[in-house]
Order: sequence, then structure tokens, then C-alpha cells
Amino acid sequence: MLKKQYRLKNKKAFDATYNLHQVVSNSDLILYVGKHKTQAEIDTKYAFVVSKKYHKRAVKRNRIKRLMRESVRLILKNNQFSKLDNYLSFIFMPKTTALDKNFTQIDSSVKELVERALKKY
Repeated sequence: MLKKQYRLKNKKAFDATYNLHQVVSNSDLILYVGKHKTQAEIDTKYAFVVSKKYHKRAVKRNRIKRLMRESVRLILKNNQFSKLDNYLSFIFMPKTTALDKNFTQIDSSVKELVERALKKY
């Protein structure tokens, strides 16, 4: 579980991130990238969104969220991408192809997306 200070919660922040249209995707996940920070002391926020359209069962939706969350937690813990702190927010959304994937596949997808987003934006 991510610490409370790293969770994106309010609707305005979600809308601002979605409206920027800075999107990177691969076969399993979609990543929305927020604005660049102006103040360094603000923490970067992360969100994991899985709609009911993804799967009818909450168990399946929660599983994919747990896998994505754990992958991001390990990235932050190991400080793999130092440029992550330059952005205000990130929103991760799975595609239906990610439903049957295991942790190593989701982890590699998350790392690939973050790497591509940092290069692109």
C-alpha cells in the first residue's frame, strides 16, 4: 500500500491530470501524466483506476490495482526513476488484456510506461 501522502484523491486533481492529455500506453496499461511541478516540496501523487467496465467482479478489479500499486511502491522504494518527482500526478489504468497477467508482467509494463512517459514529457 502506498503511503497516504502519495495518493491522489480529490476530483480536481484527477480532472486536471485527465485534461492535460499526456497519455502513454502499451498493450496492458494506460498512464496519464500530470503537470510538471513548480514547487519541489510537494509530493508526487499516484492513482490506480479500474472501472466496472473492466470486469464485473470487484475481486478482479482489486487484484489488478494491488499489482499496479505494488509495482509503483517498489519503484519508489528502490528510487529507480529519479525524474518521477518532477511531476504532480500519475494515473494508472489497466486494459482488459492485463486481466490474466502475473506480477512480473504487470511490473515490467509499469516500468516500461514510466520510462516512456519520462522520455516523452
